[in-house]
Amino acid sequence: MAETDPNQPAVPLLNVQIDGEWYQFPKGTRMIEACKQVGREVPHYCYHPKLTSPGNCRMCLVEMGMPPRPKPGEEAPVDAQGKPVIQWMPRPVIACANTVSDNMGIRTNSKLTQLCREGVMEFLLINHPLDCPICDQAGECRLQEFSVEHGSGVSRFREEKVKKPKNVDIGPRIRLDDERCIMCSRCIRFCEEIVDDRVLGFTERGSHTTLAVHPGKRLENNYSLNTADICPVGALTSNDFRFQMRVWFLKETPSINVDCGTGVNVTIHSREGKIHRVTPRENNEVNSCWMPDSHRLSFHAIESPDRLTDPLVRSGAGHRQVRWKEAFAFIAESLAKLDPMGVAIVASARMTNEELYLAKRLADLMRVSSLEVVPREGAGDGYLIAADRNPNTNGAKLIFGMKTPGLELPAIRAAVESGAIRGLLVFGEDLTEVPGWSEETLKRLTLLVSVGTHANRTADNAHVVLPAASWAEKRGSMINVAGRLQRLNAAVPIPGQARDDWEILQDLIQGAGGAGGVQGIDDVFRAMAGAVPAFSGLSLQKIGSQGIPLLETGVKIPLLERERERRAKGMING
Repeated sequence: MAETDPNQPAVPLLNVQIDGEWYQFPKGTRMIEACKQVGREVPHYCYHPKLTSPGNCRMCLVEMGMPPRPKPGEEAPVDAQGKPVIQWMPRPVIACANTVSDNMGIRTNSKLTQLCREGVMEFLLINHPLDCPICDQAGECRLQEFSVEHGSGVSRFREEKVKKPKNVDIGPRIRLDDERCIMCSRCIRFCEEIVDDRVLGFTERGSHTTLAVHPGKRLENNYSLNTADICPVGALTSNDFRFQMRVWFLKETPSINVDCGTGVNVTIHSREGKIHRVTPRENNEVNSCWMPDSHRLSFHAIESPDRLTDPLVRSGAGHRQVRWKEAFAFIAESLAKLDPMGVAIVASARMTNEELYLAKRLADLMRVSSLEVVPREGAGDGYLIAADRNPNTNGAKLIFGMKTPGLELPAIRAAVESGAIRGLLVFGEDLTEVPGWSEETLKRLTLLVSVGTHANRTADNAHVVLPAASWAEKRGSMINVAGRLQRLNAAVPIPGQARDDWEILQDLIQGAGGAGGVQGIDDVFRAMAGAVPAFSGLSLQKIGSQGIPLLETGVKIPLLERERERRAKGMING
């Protein structure tokens, strides 16, 4: 249903009869969306709520009717309930491109609609290859589903099928099997309307129509894998995922992406502790239905050979593996020898709110000289990639009470180089990537503790290395650039002896003389809600899968703004 603007006049509600029941819908609602809202699913291929409607697959044909126009001096006939009597049209109409009108009638499951769907399915399957057992789309193919639900079960076609190109390399991340294409044009419209890349089109005519890239071009924009998501059949498949795993074996976990401040909503698909793919999850306040390829494929780093899995303590020129108890004892003994004002903490805006809260508690308990995070800026792409490449900068600002992250980093570096700071605890960052910092600077420290997921130059120079959980292995919350509070969920177990960050922080707090009593991440959020007014009355459960608005930042997500404009113009309905 379209959003309403309080400054605009209210959209009138229209009375519509669907399968014998009367409902009300705002003017401009597409027939297919009206049916969907009341639980009457209309099968479709070309229609997508975020794209324009070409009406070319004809699968969404329904019966439509209107009250007969009364003769002069007569009143329109009504039924026993006082509702208008519907006069049904002799021919069906497509539900995807027509909007509802007052007193309209729609039939979604009549004999006529059933015959129409059977006919459309028969045409779609005439040249379609019978390769479902080896097709990557098996298990989530709309053609399979609708052929069972709405097909006749037999084919009258006895001629030779038209052969089309197979396994066509049309881009670095996408493969095309033209024989499976049903010419829905979703991929073409996505490239033109969402990411402004006119690269796909149809060639030839009739049964010989094929999908192709324009001469001299390739499907290589950073959103190309979304075409595989919206392809209703197995024509477009991901090079990264194809032939890796059958989808019915995969566990789906809702979460959020952490590659930038947008916090794209995602579904993590895993099996037996291994992530096989990440796909976008619809959230009209964050990312609509889409996500960048670069963010989608970043999950491979979780299983990088550089992944840390065991606590390490420096031994000579290298490190030796130790138990957690020994690592914490080493840290406690080293900190006891240092002046608290000679210790600093560098946290990360990639950490969850709960972890940042515990880092703040640790800093307050130890009375360290500085608590800072590393800013990470880049160029926004005008769609979903934010200029802020940290996923939780707003959480760090809120919990640490800072206005501009990173201001104290030069002072901390100068204090390390002068010897004023002898101890440094680093969470989730490689300081050698920060301008001005170097391995020579880190080597001046008496105690360097590195907490993170992967080996890096900071960990190489650390006296203690503590392995932590990745974003797909833990629960928690973050605040995106638009001020929306969202939730991470654990999809796979933490590898080896690595531990959740909040547990590491809690043990450091206890080692510094702090109180315990925290048994889980929900307890941490509860404590944070009691200490930070913005979280008051909230819990991880209340955040839900779609998140909730928490802060007013004034930041807009470009792709969503464009989508709202298209919705206001009636170009899309979703």
